[in-house]
Amino acid sequence: MSNNQIKSRIKQLRQLIREADHRYYLLSDPEISDKEYDQLLTELKNLEDQYPQLVTKNSPTQRVSSDLVENFPTVKHKVKMLSLDNTYSIEELKGWESKIKRILKREVDLGYLVEPKIDGVSCSLVYEKGVLVLGSTRGNGEMGEDVTANVRTIHSIPLTLRDGYPQSIEVRGEIYMEKTDFQKVNKERVAQNQALFANPRNATSGSLKLLDPAVVSRRKLKCLIHSFGWAKGVSFKTHQDFFDKVNQWGFPVDDRSVHCENLEKVIEYCLKQESERNSFPYEIDGMVIKVNSLNLQKELGVTLKSPRWAVAYKFPAHQVTTKIEGIEFGVGRTGTITPVAILEPVKCGGVVISRATLHNFDEIERLGVKNGDTVLLERAGEVIPKIIKVIISKRKGVERKINIPSRCPACKAKVAKEKESEVSWYCFNIDCPAQLKRSLRHFAHRGAMDIAGFGESLVNELVDRKVVKSIVDIYSLNREDLMKLPLFKEKKVTNIINAIALSKKQSFSRFLYGLGIRHVGEKAASLLAGQYRSIDQLAGIKKEDLEKIPEIGPVMASSIVEFFSASKTKKMLEAFNAAGLNLNQKLPIVKSSKIKAMTFVFTGELKSLSRNQAKELLETLGAKWSSSVSKGTDYLVAGRNPGSKYAKAKEMGVRIVSENDFLKLIGK
Repeated sequence: MSNNQIKSRIKQLRQLIREADHRYYLLSDPEISDKEYDQLLTELKNLEDQYPQLVTKNSPTQRVSSDLVENFPTVKHKVKMLSLDNTYSIEELKGWESKIKRILKREVDLGYLVEPKIDGVSCSLVYEKGVLVLGSTRGNGEMGEDVTANVRTIHSIPLTLRDGYPQSIEVRGEIYMEKTDFQKVNKERVAQNQALFANPRNATSGSLKLLDPAVVSRRKLKCLIHSFGWAKGVSFKTHQDFFDKVNQWGFPVDDRSVHCENLEKVIEYCLKQESERNSFPYEIDGMVIKVNSLNLQKELGVTLKSPRWAVAYKFPAHQVTTKIEGIEFGVGRTGTITPVAILEPVKCGGVVISRATLHNFDEIERLGVKNGDTVLLERAGEVIPKIIKVIISKRKGVERKINIPSRCPACKAKVAKEKESEVSWYCFNIDCPAQLKRSLRHFAHRGAMDIAGFGESLVNELVDRKVVKSIVDIYSLNREDLMKLPLFKEKKVTNIINAIALSKKQSFSRFLYGLGIRHVGEKAASLLAGQYRSIDQLAGIKKEDLEKIPEIGPVMASSIVEFFSASKTKKMLEAFNAAGLNLNQKLPIVKSSKIKAMTFVFTGELKSLSRNQAKELLETLGAKWSSSVSKGTDYLVAGRNPGSKYAKAKEMGVRIVSENDFLKLIGK
């Protein structure tokens, strides 16, 4: 064959294989046999082996590659991947609809799109000019892991889109393993003396994190697209319109997704699917209900974690009875003592459960539970095992009362309540190894200082060997310390040392969150960082000043004041400062500014800068920011998908400006 004939045949083979994939995975209507498919693939592979210069990255032969690295790189989602709020009853589902009608403040026909909630792993897929360029996990919603090489092995995910695709698009979907494939994988693991996967979701998650795409390919993962991320060169009027168009471009969507004109039809369909759930080829734990109109979705907006225009209706949890074989006491990073029931292993909702938290001693008293009791166990939301009640009729008189331990199980220090009104009991020993281990893992967590490689096994080794005695000691670690640890080689040590050095540049809010102040989560840490730009300011803060900040109540305020007034904290912060972390940067105030002393509130997502960056810019100009709209608000800055603040600002007559107008106001 001539060069042109070879090129033409290769092009023809690729098209035939892609068409076969499309018919098999999307249409479930194959036109060629498996043998014919394999012959086409073999012929293409042979030609590409003879003419390697003609191989392209998106050839069907290149689905399985070897370009994974030891630690999956993190990627920032252009549009946050939000989680869904859950409803567990028809009444709660009706309550959700009532809530969105109140937000809209007018009579409007609400049509819904309803689809199965597959129990898999969320993913983001980005295409440029019709070619897959990135596949990533959801992660924490803002940052995920780049698993493109593994995603490429999933045949139901197109490497290239069909005609009519937009310039750029990101779609979200669920990667999952069908029940029959899950059983085959576990059968293979039995033969190889490997631990079994608990359920298909667990198997899917584990497969996506494998470093060998060839193994991932053999797991036969599948994907269904369920959501829109962002796009250039195309727009959609409804969610159904989005489904129709992406399906034309080659994306797989669930044929069980239906349009329901009202909530009555939604409920009818949800109950029907609930009765048929066991016949599904994949595991589902409920249904997802979305407002169909994208304009209404935009109007309803989102909260910090969830869209207001969508909700999950979770099927009733699986329940089983089992016996409590013993009680263990865990120690949290803030010293909280948590009772945990050790159970006679029992299968519940496809998962073998052997432990369940009892939360606190008040809960033990409320349930009336004793060591040795037979209990009713529920897998709440099909995720968290929870003891619902004691089966009193099963008691034999040998059950034992669960007493509050007088000593910490980790360090043997005395256990006590911080305040009599509190529910929790604590170990107050600041050198307790159990607390230190959890504090170290929290500090190094991705949402805090993001020290890659600083996981549980490393933390255990460092604390058990007394190499690290406080979280500040992370910044004193050297190569010699790490090379002494088992299984640590030069490359791994270098990666960790570099990650520790890089963490010194993390933002002030991440550092505050990493400190593990009781009751202070990521959002509160961000609020504190936005209001107080230095550790010096926080060290002398008063409770009444903190309570003026929206979303910081008296309990959290007391906790913050107590933390920063402790002598141990002052010494620790001095050590962090000496280690080179930037904790006391004060932003200069520009005296001449047309927005000086004005108050701004933000709603929705900003494209060109983060919320914290916007707030910092305001402070340099002598302006203020707030988390809530009030009579004292001068401007509401409305980004993409604005929330309820938008409606409130409109109602109160507050000036509303776009992101571009805001940038002009501040001279950017």
